[in-house]
Amino acid sequence: MSKAFDVSQSSDLFDYKAHRRAVMQATTESGWARFTLIASSCAFMALFLLVPLVCVFFEAFIEGFEGFCNALTTKATYNAIKMTLTATFIAVPLNIVFGMVASWCIGKFQFWGKGILISLIDLPFAISPIIVGLLFVFLFGSSSFLGKWLLDHNIRILYATPSIVLVTIFVTFPFVVRELIPVMESQGAEEEQAARVLGANGWQIFWRVTLPNVKWALLYGVVLCNARAMGEFGAAVVVARNSVKTNTLPLHINALYQSYESGAAPFAVATLLATIAIVTLVVKTLLEIKIRSSEKKDDY
Repeated sequence: MSKAFDVSQSSDLFDYKAHRRAVMQATTESGWARFTLIASSCAFMALFLLVPLVCVFFEAFIEGFEGFCNALTTKATYNAIKMTLTATFIAVPLNIVFGMVASWCIGKFQFWGKGILISLIDLPFAISPIIVGLLFVFLFGSSSFLGKWLLDHNIRILYATPSIVLVTIFVTFPFVVRELIPVMESQGAEEEQAARVLGANGWQIFWRVTLPNVKWALLYGVVLCNARAMGEFGAAVVVARNSVKTNTLPLHINALYQSYESGAAPFAVATLLATIAIVTLVVKTLLEIKIRSSEKKDDY
């Protein structure tokens, strides 16, 4: 019995090694092909990503460090930063709550209309941000029933801070939930059911079982949601009406550029968004590494 088992085990090991060799031979390219692909990718990234980014930082300091600081300390820039942070700090926490609830329902349960709900979650990916802005204009504009009611009660949504926050929430809410759904589906509901059998209540199950299992995917979705919220332009430009009080950083940069602002002002403000993008990319890469390492630990 022991000898027969050893032979079978060695045969399985041989088949596995042969399969691995076949896969490696099928996917391994020649040296010149690998060099061409890598060089083409690096050249493309340098031409379309790195060179424009370097040019932005170069133009930002073309008038020296003093000109750079002057461009960032204007009242309009301060208002743009304040509006961007306000919209982001409201939209991201709300999307975290929505993402956890929606991913819990979709990943842990089967119910009628599940496919419809997933399609609705993906809706902001399919609709142009300009169309999103127009939808809110039609909804809260003076020509609509709701808009007239709001005006009669002296409540201003459109062309004010609430409209910026609303469009930011709309265009960013898929990011968190879309990162959590695959993790929720892959883990199933066995651990939560076991915790329930042991006497844990709903909050204990959430804080001690569900949240630790999805924490890296949640952080990954928050990083993407935060970057999207700070860089939103299309929907915001429709509902902000290019006002100094409602301009976000992207809108402020566009206003400086459209007014033919000379010097470093548009590029200096643009470096703020560029820096946020770089930091986001670094954090995103670190989270991807952490997620892969945690998945390997789970496999073992």
